[in-house]
Amino acid sequence: MREKGLSSDQLFSFLLSKKGEDIDHAHILSSMCTLPHPVAVRAHMEFMETNLGDPGLFPGTAWLERLLIERLGTLLHLPTACGYATTGGTESNIQALRIARALGGKERPNVVIPESAHFSFKKACDILCLEMKTIPLDSEYRMDARAAEEMIDRNTCCLVGIAGTTEYGMVDPIADLAGIARDHDLFFHVDAAFGGLVLPFLPGAPHFDFSLPGVSSIAVDPHKMGMSTIPSGVLLVRDREALCSLMVDTPYLSTKQGYTLSGTRPGASVAGALAVLEYEGIEGFRDIVAGCMKNMRRLTDGMETYGVMRAVTPDVNVATFAPVHVPPPWIVSYTRGGHLRIVCMPHVHAGVVESFLKDFGEHHA
Repeated sequence: MREKGLSSDQLFSFLLSKKGEDIDHAHILSSMCTLPHPVAVRAHMEFMETNLGDPGLFPGTAWLERLLIERLGTLLHLPTACGYATTGGTESNIQALRIARALGGKERPNVVIPESAHFSFKKACDILCLEMKTIPLDSEYRMDARAAEEMIDRNTCCLVGIAGTTEYGMVDPIADLAGIARDHDLFFHVDAAFGGLVLPFLPGAPHFDFSLPGVSSIAVDPHKMGMSTIPSGVLLVRDREALCSLMVDTPYLSTKQGYTLSGTRPGASVAGALAVLEYEGIEGFRDIVAGCMKNMRRLTDGMETYGVMRAVTPDVNVATFAPVHVPPPWIVSYTRGGHLRIVCMPHVHAGVVESFLKDFGEHHA
């Protein structure tokens, strides 16, 4: 630490020089996060000092969190859903498995998850001492529901399905899995961190939410397709009693019990997430999602014109292709199977897609 502090000009000159080394979003094609919506930024700035870890001190911000839960619960067909704002899918998934373990009462509990599950489930199982039973995918990179049912045993406490897989943008057969969970009296968690704010706005999208009676909890991330500031996730749970299985005493705070994983929790990103939902509404999100899907189709058509074929036709705006090199400065990623992966987020607009296709075509001419 410096003996004498920097001036404001010196400080921000230094900070902005480091930010200048970050990659410009105009060339980032691999991220499931995007530039935050202007209303999210403004709301975030207005609530910078709020701490939902001590909600009695910030009753207005705590009310906004409850409204955020209600808005997302209603969108996912359960206005009475309970839950709270998390730091994102990883925390939401950990908490869902904590609930499942607490409710299951198994001596040696295991969870059944698809091969496509986010790596946060490995973290969750390590932390919670859960055996992770991984189910292979079918030819379209979806979880094999029949194989999942065969893997369930007397120690299984949770079944997991993905709505918008990180690598291929696929939706598992959530309706079938929900039925299996009901048949076996299992807690069923749906990781919709990405798809949760895409699928509700897509015509003909597969059912994945609380409209299916077997779904116990859902993770959804406003800092992805919700265009909120980071960090912003939400865990929604059908049953308040299930959420309360996580309750611990918090004797020195303004509220005396809590079920969240993080202690200190930012109210700023909650305000940001809610701001975007309120500002855009169903109509706005429908247009945004339609635009992302249109750009993905254009990208796919363009790549196939160059002879680079899609790996699969996705359910959401994640495009994957045969392995091929991409020229700088474009930033892409590759799946575990080696496929080129591009996420058509709101910042990957039509102009970006055309610019990428032009550069790609010239590079491979």
